[in-house]
This record gives sequence, structure tokens and C-alpha cells, in this order.
Amino acid sequence: MTKPNEIKIEEYRKPQHQIESIILKRWSPRAMSGEKITKEQLMTLFEAARWAPSSYNNQPWRFVYAFRETPQWEKLFNLMGEFNQSWAKNAAVLIVIFSKNKFDHNGENAITHSFDTGAAWENLALQAEKMGLLSHGMQGFEYVKAKTELNIPEDYTVEAMCAIGKPGKIEDLPEQLQNMEKPSNRKEINEFAFEGIFEKS
Repeated sequence: MTKPNEIKIEEYRKPQHQIESIILKRWSPRAMSGEKITKEQLMTLFEAARWAPSSYNNQPWRFVYAFRETPQWEKLFNLMGEFNQSWAKNAAVLIVIFSKNKFDHNGENAITHSFDTGAAWENLALQAEKMGLLSHGMQGFEYVKAKTELNIPEDYTVEAMCAIGKPGKIEDLPEQLQNMEKPSNRKEINEFAFEGIFEKS
């Protein structure tokens, strides 16, 4: 029986340049055990998100969360499609991530609200990796329903959901997901970084 945290990253990912190992090791497993995490562990993840950079220090990120086996769980779980429900049922926590569209200080549109919220999510995901937890972001859920069910105001944007959990056995995933349970590779740097002008391939 193999767990996601037992997979040898170097067999799947080879950086072109030297980077911190935690960045390379972070990926998005689905094999979670169903074990609980503590509220303190979750607050530590949010603490990491808290320190992300943002335009004018506006901190537009917002999170609605639910622990397994609580009254709030079903509301978040039922936002997801069947594919994501098939594995996220074993998460310890589900989170809906959304962002405030306007600046606090002047009420004007904050163009980078989604960009800044993505930075907060990455902080959270890296902290989860450091703590031996799994984090998996997703878009496979009902965005409009999330806004209504979670009482999210009109001037906020629903960005994504994520599942947090402890490592489970890959063999316990639905069969169609077992072969997908491995770290993905990335494009070469020259495919996305251009000096002076963009060159479409």
C-alpha cells in the first residue's frame, strides 16, 4: 500500500535550476485518509495564508471552511461534482476560497484581487506540505451555488475550493484515479518566460 507522501518526487520532477525542496515536493494528491486534523493545524494553514503579499496590503482573500462530521460539512461537500466528491469525501477539511473585488481604503476596483488570493493559497499549500498534510485545489464545484449557499456578497469573487487531509492509501481511491495519483511535471522555462516581448509558440 502506497501513500502520496511516500512517492519519490525525483522520479517525476527534475528542476532546471536549484530551488527549495518544499516547492518541488508540493503537489496535489487526492488519496486522503479520512482522519481528522485539529483546529490548531487548520489555523496554522490560515496563518501562512495571512502573510501573503497583496496590492496596498488589501488582503482580499477569504475562506469558508468545514470540518468532516460537522453540520457545515454537507453544505460544502454538496457544492462539488461527483468526480471530486468521490475522493474529497476522505478529506479532513473543505475550504471555499473567495476574494474581495474592491479596496478597503477607497472602494475602487482591486484589479489584482484574484492574483493576490492565489498567493495566499500557495502559502497555505506550502505550509500544508511542511506539516505533512495534503492540499488539493479544485474548480469542479458549483460557483453560483457557493455564492448563494455561503452568503457571499455580490462584490466578492468565488475563486476555488480546496481539500485538506492526511495522507491515505492510493489503492483506496476509485480505480480511475489511482493511475493519476502522481506528481505532474511542468513546462520548460523558455515556454513561459520571455525577455522583452512575448513570443507565442
